[in-house]
Amino acid sequence: MTFAPSCSLDLVPDNDSSPADPKPRRFMRPAQTSSATRQAVMGLDNLERKFSFAGAGVALLFVLFYIPERLLKNTSIAVTAKKLASGKCPAGYAFVKSVCSKTNIYHPSYWILSFCFIVVMGLAVAAFAYFRKRAGVIVASFMMGLASGIVGSTGVVFLALGAWLSVRAFRLNKYGDATFRGSNIKARERAQERRANRGTKTRNPKTKGAKAASSGSVTRTPAPSKRYTPKKTNRR
Repeated sequence: MTFAPSCSLDLVPDNDSSPADPKPRRFMRPAQTSSATRQAVMGLDNLERKFSFAGAGVALLFVLFYIPERLLKNTSIAVTAKKLASGKCPAGYAFVKSVCSKTNIYHPSYWILSFCFIVVMGLAVAAFAYFRKRAGVIVASFMMGLASGIVGSTGVVFLALGAWLSVRAFRLNKYGDATFRGSNIKARERAQERRANRGTKTRNPKTKGAKAASSGSVTRTPAPSKRYTPKKTNRR
C-alpha cells in the first residue's frame, strides 16, 4: 500500500499583518510655513518705502556734489608709497613730511563711468521703492555700498539700508511682524509653546513593555499545515 503526498499547500499567514512603523528622524524638522503672505514679504511697507526714497535722495545729492568736484575740472589726488630698502622713495615720489608722496591729476573723463553708475543706482533705488520691490532695493543698495571706491564713506548708508530691509523681511517671514518688539514677542510665545509640548510628551511616555503587550494582542500563530509527508522506508 503506497501513499501519495498531497500537492495542495496551505500558505502560512504572517505573524503580524500590520506594517512596521517607520523610524522617526531625529534631526528632521517639520517644514515651516511663512507667517506672512509673499506679497508682504517681497513688498515694502510705508516706513520701508520712505527710507528707500531717502537712500535714493542721498545718492542723487552725492551726484550734485560730484559734478563740480570731479566733472568740471581736473582732480588732484595725493598718493603715498613705502620707502625702498635703500631709504629712498620710488621713482616719481618725493619726501613730503617724511612720507613718499606724489600727486596724480585726473581728467574729468576719468570719472564719467563712476558718475553714470551712481546715477543709475540712485534711480534704480527710487524706482524699486516706488513699485514696492524689496529685492530690487536691497540689491541696488548693496551694490552702491560695496562700491566704496566711488561713493567713499557714503556707502555705509546704503549697506545699512540693504541690511535693515533684509532683517525686516526675515522677521516678517518667520514671525509675521517686521518690528523688533513684535518679533521678539512672537519668538517668546513660540518658545513657550515648544516647552509646553515637550512637557506633555514626557508625561505620557510609551515604554517597550506596553508596545510589546499591544503587539502581542494583535499577533496570530500560524495555522497547522495539512500536508502529509510519508515515512521513509529503508531500501536494501
